[in-house]
Amino acid sequence: VQLQASGGGLVQAGGSLRLSCAASGSGFTILTMNWHRQAPGKQRDLVASITRSGSTNYADSVKGRFTISRDFARNTVYLQMTSLKPEDTAVYYCEADYMVYGDTPVAGRAWGQGTLVTVSS
Repeated sequence: VQLQASGGGLVQAGGSLRLSCAASGSGFTILTMNWHRQAPGKQRDLVASITRSGSTNYADSVKGRFTISRDFARNTVYLQMTSLKPEDTAVYYCEADYMVYGDTPVAGRAWGQGTLVTVSS
């Protein structure tokens, strides 16, 4: 499974951006897709998650401002970010937990390459 993230950029505080992350490969079923972010000098934190059933979860810092969604047909996850703040500046990474079903099911985790979001004050 390979993940390709896109959509980062420079935006003013209060603005919006939408990140996308597309999964490619074959023979897998994605279970949960997640967005994480890592600000300079800080640890990588989970921002939002969406399960195969559509259940979502958000970090407290982004609740009400960010929305995660998923297109099953395209194996793509989106992160709509609104009311952006300078503290949202970070490299955003998508991550997928998946299963490869066969004689012996195998669980895996894949990471995208990261996309930089910079919010200016």
